[in-house]
Order: sequence, then structure tokens, then C-alpha cells
Amino acid sequence: MRLAELSERTGVSVATLKYYLREGLLHPGATVSRTQADYGDSHVERVRLVRALSEVGGLSLATVGRVLEVITTPGQDWITVLETAQRSLVRPREPGADDDGQGRASPWLQSRDWHVDPHDPFLDELDRAWLACDHAGIGLDEERMDHYADQVVGIAEIDVASVPADPEGAVRQVVLGTILLDPVLSALRKLAQQHVSMTRTQRP
Repeated sequence: MRLAELSERTGVSVATLKYYLREGLLHPGATVSRTQADYGDSHVERVRLVRALSEVGGLSLATVGRVLEVITTPGQDWITVLETAQRSLVRPREPGADDDGQGRASPWLQSRDWHVDPHDPFLDELDRAWLACDHAGIGLDEERMDHYADQVVGIAEIDVASVPADPEGAVRQVVLGTILLDPVLSALRKLAQQHVSMTRTQRP
């Protein structure tokens, strides 16, 4: 198919597709002539993937490029893939962010015997989020966090069990699962809150 047909199949403008090609987000098509190339199903899949990562996952195109590099690089070990996928989700630290209360997450996780990198940036993110809850008076103490953690471990077990055995499939599953499932779980949690609330009040 030509670029115009690729545009029709993916819903992405020709100009945007050309940008993807220039930035390496989309691999080149098979050369037909000096000014034309032929594109296939792999290009349709890649465009849809870029859109999913940027629009659903909320990643910048620069970050999408780094994630795609991991997906297409052979020989990546499982932990490296998981780390890359997770690091792409870490929000940049805002200049002048309040550090009061930092360090609460690490000792709490140690008390639960969780095996995590002590320098993992998600520890900082958890600290900042936990501190924000404290400032808002939500009452997110260690006991409540323990209950949340028990449930999240179950989700993590499902995530890890879903990773296929073949290396390429594993890379894709880990990266996409990490990035794209967060919005699914967030929406599901809100629906579950509605369900529990309606059930407890016995409203129809």
C-alpha cells in the first residue's frame, strides 16, 4: 500500500506519517521508485502502537521512540525490558518540589519484605504521592497502605504470569502491558468504587 492508503487505514494524516518516518518511529517502506515506497501490515501495526503509547499511554514521542527501540532490539533480558517500560512512566521531578516527608515509602516496603531497587525512581514518586495524601488529610496510614499493597501484589502476579515465553512476545507484553494497562486499572478501580458504594447503600 502507498502512504495515502496507510493514512486511511490508521486514521493518521500523511503529514504525521512522514514525521514518524523522519523521526524513526515508523520503519521505512519497501522502495518502489525514487519518490514512492510500499507499506505493509507491519507499518499499520507500528502506527497504531505509536498512537496507543502517545494517546493512551500519554508518552511524549521522544519517549515513544525509546520504548520502540527496546521492543525492536533483540536479546534484551526480561528485567531490562521491564525497567525500561517502567522508567518511561516516571514523571519528571518538578523544580523546587517539596522534599518534606521523603523516605517513607522505602522503610515501609522493607517492612513488607518487597524486593525492589532501593534507588528506583518510583520510590520517590510513591513518597511524593503519599505526602500529597497526608497534606490533603486523606488518612493514608501504613495499615491502609498494607491493604492496598496486598491487592496490588495480586495484580502484579497476573501481570507477570501473562508474559509469553518467546523473547519478542515478552518484550512487547511487558512494555505495552506496563504502559497501557495503567489507564485500564484506573478506570476499573473507579467503576469498582461505584459498584461497592451502590451495593452497600442497596440502591438499584
